Amino acid sequence: MTTTTKKFTLEEYLAYDDGTDTQYELVDGELVEMAPETRGNSRIALYLSLEFIKLIPLHLICYKDTEIVTIGNRPRVRLPDLMILTEELSAAIGNRRGTVTLDMPSPILVVEVVSPGKTNRDRDYRYKRSEYAARGILEYWIIDPEQKQVTVLTLVDGFYEEAVFQEDNSIPSAAVPELKLTVSQLLAAGEV
Repeated sequence: MTTTTKKFTLEEYLAYDDGTDTQYELVDGELVEMAPETRGNSRIALYLSLEFIKLIPLHLICYKDTEIVTIGNRPRVRLPDLMILTEELSAAIGNRRGTVTLDMPSPILVVEVVSPGKTNRDRDYRYKRSEYAARGILEYWIIDPEQKQVTVLTLVDGFYEEAVFQEDNSIPSAAVPELKLTVSQLLAAGEV
């Protein structure tokens, strides 16, 4: 994973194109290259998106294609594995670049699948947790294949309340209450 030394404004980041297919997040004004995802993690996110599509209109589901500007001292833009939008947010984005800006409503659910390594764990469990809470995202899931668990964070009075689920526990969701899915079923999608 590489990081740039030049500090970008949000506007510079949104206009940036290095002529490659490389995906970046913007962290404190620096471009951070996103390493390719493991196939197992991609399958987990894809499987979950297929479960969501049974219950939610397709235009409200974002699979690795929509970024979100978060609140901080310097610009930060994150690229979640999955997001569920509201109708209002979907209309605000329209057919433009898939970026949820600060003047738009927040998505109702963001999902991250943790990649191996301490840096990735810190990013998903610590930094994104505080950024997503500050952004007002009502529900944030952290799917952790290494720990074999799903952490569901629910926003209450500006802070996330945490519940951890494992094995045959059903994953409860205020954003998608009709979802019937266990941790084991979800994680099995990532196994070879």
